[in-house]
Amino acid sequence: MKKLVSLAAGAALLLGSTAVSMAQDTLALVVSTLNNPFFVTLKEGAEARANELGYKIVVLDSQNDPAKELANVEDVLSKNVSILLINPTDSDAVSSSIRAANHKNVPVVTLDRGAARGKVESHVASDNILGGEMAGELIVETLRGSGKIVELEGVPGTSAARDRGTGFKKAMHGASGIELVAVQPADFDRTKGLNVMENILQAQPEINAVFAHNDEMALGAIKAIEAANRDILVVGFDGTDDGVKAVEEGTMLATVAQQAGMIGSIGVDTADKVLKGEKVDAYTPVALKLVTK
Repeated sequence: MKKLVSLAAGAALLLGSTAVSMAQDTLALVVSTLNNPFFVTLKEGAEARANELGYKIVVLDSQNDPAKELANVEDVLSKNVSILLINPTDSDAVSSSIRAANHKNVPVVTLDRGAARGKVESHVASDNILGGEMAGELIVETLRGSGKIVELEGVPGTSAARDRGTGFKKAMHGASGIELVAVQPADFDRTKGLNVMENILQAQPEINAVFAHNDEMALGAIKAIEAANRDILVVGFDGTDDGVKAVEEGTMLATVAQQAGMIGSIGVDTADKVLKGEKVDAYTPVALKLVTK
């Protein structure tokens, strides 16, 4: 009987250690929305790198809803994942999710969009301020320092929208002949980009260029511009397949290409270092490039 008890205890210990091992090998990735090609590519980059490193990765879609995001995070935390990779729906709202992870002592890495509060090991993203500045400088140069500009903003409250706008306006600031005639959010969405641009076109008889905070809004704006038979330069942001194709076809002047897959991949590399107890920087930059025809 003592032998059986001993064997059972040993088996329980073994099962316990296996469960811990499985938890250590599981990453959670909570994405703002998978209804956007950029974030699909980010997810694929993370999955590919996780597979290379031997990690299991669980991916959940927040559908651009902060309440859904929190539910997703609580779900993965209940499954004892070892680290949380999160692409926030909103930089303020995500704080609740990060605090939930902090409470469970689960380390957090943010991707593409930062968090206003809570403990984060590292933020992996492009330099969105620099990217906005690159777009603005190209527009100023192309228009030779004179023209009327429209800015289509992303989801209000996200760090990406705020930083891209900051960089863009920095480039505009030094050009006295440039006038921002409209600045409106279109939530990083193609259909909203189309609808918002239609309204702006009706209100503004003269527009020379548009800077959209992502390619989806830029592509929507291009549809509205074409329907109105207007000749307006458009610059996007992200470097999605559709965005790059529009540049190659000449319907879009340029896109500031983030490397979405690389953000996902580097995010997993960063998580790997955290789990191994290695030091990581508070901000892990991912290179940008300007794509023109």
